Amino acid sequence: MFIHHNSHPKDAKHYDTSRLREEFLTENLFSPGKINVVYSHIDRMVVMGACPEQGRTLALDDFIDSQSFGTTFFLERRELGIVNLGPAAEVRCLGGQSYRLEYLDALYLGRGEQAIEFASTDPAQSAQLYCLSAPAHQSYPSRIIRRDEARQIELGTQENANERLITQYLHPDVLPTCQLCMGVTHLKQGSVWNTMPAHTHERRMEAYLYFNLDPSQVVFHLMGEPDETRHLVVRNNQLVLSPSWSIHSGCGTQNYSFVWGMAGENQTFDDMDFVSMDEIR
Repeated sequence: MFIHHNSHPKDAKHYDTSRLREEFLTENLFSPGKINVVYSHIDRMVVMGACPEQGRTLALDDFIDSQSFGTTFFLERRELGIVNLGPAAEVRCLGGQSYRLEYLDALYLGRGEQAIEFASTDPAQSAQLYCLSAPAHQSYPSRIIRRDEARQIELGTQENANERLITQYLHPDVLPTCQLCMGVTHLKQGSVWNTMPAHTHERRMEAYLYFNLDPSQVVFHLMGEPDETRHLVVRNNQLVLSPSWSIHSGCGTQNYSFVWGMAGENQTFDDMDFVSMDEIR
């Protein structure tokens, strides 16, 4: 398990490129046959990439020591959201409950679920399951959210190169969760900008997992305080952790997709502190 500590904005503005990448970027979240785990002190978010290979089941308890969280099992006081970014996969829990996820299906596991296992159902490829977990104060029912069941919103214009489809999976209008919100944004062909004009949300952190990006292409992820912006060069399947004081916007060398996830004081999707274009620097 890799641990990210929180950073003060007055310190972060002095970081060079290497330090920025060390503090906020995870380059290798997915490894065949493994569950890679990132623990962030920003709102206690846990990010995982699970890649079970055909014929081998990955048990979460083999990769997370629950004693590190001061509990007897991982979801004793947490909830978990999962989005399938690869071929068909299966998630199993104590009691024989099994959930089959197709590409871009999502799964919510409520507080109290135990003995979580990940399995691939494709004979030729490893599965690729992206997971976010946040502290939870009560238990809500576990549930699959199919790709076509997600709440969909179209935003942007071709003229501004930011036409995009937002799909909300873990959202109050779709199902109840304690604090975790999660969804996927797809930029349309010819569009490269997301979340510009930029915003912060002082009451929530956010995690971005970029995907659907050709290996030869990159996204310039903009971060930092609105008047002290910095950037990270991000490639396919790489993760950026965004603290509440930072903007989180990106411009790609092609269109791309990203999974966004939030945790914090509320679940109000449009609770944003917008930054006008004449203020950003």
